[in-house]
Amino acid sequence: MTASERRARARAVAADHGGVVSRRRLRELGITHDHVRNEISAERWVAVGRQSVAVHDGPLPVLAKAWSAIWEVGERIAVLDGATSLLASGLKGFDEDLLHLSVRHTHDIPVLPGVRVHKLVRRLGDEVVPTGVPRTRPAVAAVRAAGWAVSDRQAALLLLMPVQQRLITPEALDLAASSCLGRRRRAFIRGVVRDVALGVQSLGELDFARLCRARGLPEPSRQVVRQGPCGRVYLDVRWDDHGLVVEIDGAQHREGLNVSIDNLSRNAVVLTGDRVLRIDCIGLRVNEDAYLDQVALGLATTRSR
Repeated sequence: MTASERRARARAVAADHGGVVSRRRLRELGITHDHVRNEISAERWVAVGRQSVAVHDGPLPVLAKAWSAIWEVGERIAVLDGATSLLASGLKGFDEDLLHLSVRHTHDIPVLPGVRVHKLVRRLGDEVVPTGVPRTRPAVAAVRAAGWAVSDRQAALLLLMPVQQRLITPEALDLAASSCLGRRRRAFIRGVVRDVALGVQSLGELDFARLCRARGLPEPSRQVVRQGPCGRVYLDVRWDDHGLVVEIDGAQHREGLNVSIDNLSRNAVVLTGDRVLRIDCIGLRVNEDAYLDQVALGLATTRSR
């Protein structure tokens, strides 16, 4: 086998791995350690860690870095997990510098730059995708990503985005949350998943009234009924003496024509003289103080009639 034939074989295999190939696979192709060393010395290939080689000298895409990390830790024990698994499954609009891998807690893992290895007590029986780069299924990855996130805001984002992008269904997310919650943010994750999965106002009006009382705000009226252009409009909470309405939006408000219907209803309320504040359930969980500050300001600046 000539040098050009060896390079062609290596490129063919590396094409499915973002441009990298494991040294074990190279040996199976008949490409020896000496052959690899010669290609690296000639600066045609680049060593990536101890277990993999890039068959080019350009920048590595995320897929290549992921495969290299898997090979470094061990292909039989490590899988992409959390945000990295979501990205490998097609998540768009989210950037993560670290690669997240998970292994069983009994394994000793080397420290790798740019890689965070999470040890799990157990895996779910079907949590690993059987094709492509070894990774957890998106629903499991989303729940774990939320637990490993740097903030509640990022955690909520990693739970919402896969559902919004149709990578997972709300039902799958709910099932994963009941099966693989970790030690961090358990109550917060359950709350956000419930908001997403039920698609309703899981933060009810009574709960909102409790938040208002805790802030020293006056008690609102609840479930005020108005007549709107599409029939009856049920206002979540209203302060009769202040002309202020708060609408608490669940996940269903973002689906289909609901946004248009909600806008018509909100406009009808505004045209009767009330002011309307919109608060989404998950936003309230992440930005409670900021939203309640707006409510307090709305109550303090009562519109003159």
